[in-house]
Amino acid sequence: MINSDHRIKDIDPESFRQLLSSGQIAIHTGPLLVRVRTQLSDVVRILRILYAEHPATINPEFSDFHVEVRLPLNLRRLLRPQVDFLIDGDRPFQPLPRDQAPALLEWGMNWCIAAGCHQWFSIHAASLERDGQAVILPAPPGSGKSTLCAALALRGWRLLSDELTLLDHDSLAAHALARPINLKNASIDLIKKFGPGTHWSPTVYDTDKGLVTHMMPPEESVSRMLDTALPRWIVFPKYVPGAVSELLPKSKAETFIEIAQNAFNYSTLGETGFDVVRRLIDRCECYSFTYSRLEDAVMAFENLAHGPGPTALPE
Repeated sequence: MINSDHRIKDIDPESFRQLLSSGQIAIHTGPLLVRVRTQLSDVVRILRILYAEHPATINPEFSDFHVEVRLPLNLRRLLRPQVDFLIDGDRPFQPLPRDQAPALLEWGMNWCIAAGCHQWFSIHAASLERDGQAVILPAPPGSGKSTLCAALALRGWRLLSDELTLLDHDSLAAHALARPINLKNASIDLIKKFGPGTHWSPTVYDTDKGLVTHMMPPEESVSRMLDTALPRWIVFPKYVPGAVSELLPKSKAETFIEIAQNAFNYSTLGETGFDVVRRLIDRCECYSFTYSRLEDAVMAFENLAHGPGPTALPE
């Protein structure tokens, strides 16, 4: 009988399936504990692959979220197979096509954190750590943020998150989630060639985002997911085919505005949100970054990590 914390890969497959089916297992992702219920075999299989190194608790007394992925309870599912995501029994958004079930679980967990975790300042941004210092990568969809994040995670930077950067209100420390990295379209083959031997979920076709898959986070990122890091750099990446890698200082005034726009709870937190952004901008070096070749991008970040700092721009 499993009654204490185990890594998911150490739980035998049949026990893992039964625990998910009955909703008795909760997965640790950094400071959060997410209780998951599902009877869908593909979700069970992919969770076991992508979260193999994550610790799990059986029947915890408390979980931050109780989520479920299941087939809708209506007749339409017989004509057009769909899948629902639920949190605490409520459905926050409409069902998606059945083959998107594993991805829906990841997207749903992102929604839970962005909508409910106001104990932190949350930014729509990737973040990674090197030598105790964090880089924050805010950017809109299609900018190459997750591609760059995956490349850096495969070359020695510790993954904190590819979607949600969570900052402590007082210390500004960035918390790690170390969850799978969401990659889309051409980025999928690009990163598979860049990091052979990594584990992936099957590619899902015809989503609103095009082709979608998730990459398993590096083992060290998972084993150190309770270690925080203080932000030092804010870099706004943009992938431009054929472009030469170029890292340019960005004004702190412009960075402030863009961080506030990319934050999920800036307005909700009010004065606290303004103060967090002000102090974050004060302590960080701010840049824009254009790239095309991943090898050049990684080298640019190596130079950034060991460089003397930026040339200040006038405000």
